[in-house]
Amino acid sequence: MGCDLAQLNIGRLVASVDDARIDDFRNALPAINALGEASPGFVWRLVGAGETTGATDLRWPDAPDDPLMIVNLTVWTDVASLRAFAYRGPHAEFFRRRREWFEPMDEHLVLWWIATGHQPSLHEASERIAALRANGPTATAFTLRTAFGADGVAERGA
Repeated sequence: MGCDLAQLNIGRLVASVDDARIDDFRNALPAINALGEASPGFVWRLVGAGETTGATDLRWPDAPDDPLMIVNLTVWTDVASLRAFAYRGPHAEFFRRRREWFEPMDEHLVLWWIATGHQPSLHEASERIAALRANGPTATAFTLRTAFGADGVAERGA
């Protein structure tokens, strides 16, 4: 059975998603989501009711009453493909501006391996980020900086 890489990142906005301070972020979402979907290695992303705004209308299970917490849950074929999308090309500039739109947050991103074809849930993602926070990076829950292969072996240099 094959494996794919699940990726969750969460963030707490500095203002509501319809606030003018978030305009650049909100207005860029359709293009950034399309860029991600067209990237080599992309498999799937969680989408809420607003197809163009991704999952910004979905509530993070650990803060269901906080409308400023937003989620991004995607699946990729491998770590290298996700890194290429996140840190190169147009998304990289978008990523560098994150402090304009998001409050600082510890452990806001988690990765884990899933069976090919599986679509992870936000509850599953919540369990993985909790494991990362409790244990640090392991084969169960890790980061782009300290990644593990599907075989459970830490990447070289990680």
